[in-house]
Amino acid sequence: MSSAFKTFEDALGAEQFPAVDLALRKGRHFGREDGGLYDYLVDALDYLEPFYRRYGCELVQRADGYVFLLPSGERLGQRRLSAGEMLVGQTLALMYLDPAALRLGALGPEDVLERLAGLVSAETLYRLLQPRSRRFDERLAAETVRQKVAEALRRLAELGFLDQGEEGALHLRPALMRFADPVRDQGDLGAALARLVARGEVVLGGETPDRPEAEDEDRAAEDLDEHPR
Repeated sequence: MSSAFKTFEDALGAEQFPAVDLALRKGRHFGREDGGLYDYLVDALDYLEPFYRRYGCELVQRADGYVFLLPSGERLGQRRLSAGEMLVGQTLALMYLDPAALRLGALGPEDVLERLAGLVSAETLYRLLQPRSRRFDERLAAETVRQKVAEALRRLAELGFLDQGEEGALHLRPALMRFADPVRDQGDLGAALARLVARGEVVLGGETPDRPEAEDEDRAAEDLDEHPR
C-alpha cells in the first residue's frame, strides 16, 4: 500500500506527529481503536522508523494491530511498569485470550478481581500489589487490593492497553498481548500465562512503560532487555 507521505519532512510535518510522538515516548500503545492516529503511524512507519532509531528506539508494528516504541538504549530513559500494574496487565491478557470473557462484552473491575482471586492467593496478591507492607492484614487486604487494581487499570488505560468507559466498563485491546510475550513460544498460551500469574512472576515481554514507585517494586519487576508491547 502506497503512503500518503512522499518525504521524511512530509511525515514529520503532519499535524498528528506532535501528539503521537509525545505519547509514544511515554509508553503509549496505538491500536486500530485510535482511528486516525493509528492510521497515521502505519502510513508514516517507513519514515518514522529511522527517525526513532536515531534515539536508540525501535518503532514496532505488531500483526495484532498496534504500534509502540521500544527503547533499546538510555537516550529516552528506561521505563517500567510497577509489579502490580504488570500483574493486572497479565491477568487482562489472560482474559483477552478467554472467548467466554470476551463474549461478555465490556468487563468490569470486579471481573478482574475475581479472575485474580482464582489465580493467586489473597496474601500473595496483597504482597505483589503492596510490596512496602511488612505484614499481611487480612482486614485491610481486600480494600487495598481493590484500590491498587483500580489504579493499575487507570494506568494501563493511559498506555493504550484498554479503554475505560462509563461506570468503569473495561474494553480490552489487542495491545494486551504484549503481556503474553514471555510465554509466546509455549503451546497453550492461555495456560502458560495463567501459570505465570499464579507464580507471581510479574514480567512483561521487554522493558515496561513506566517507572516503579519504589526500589522494592523495581526488584519485583524483571529488568528485561526489550520493551513490553
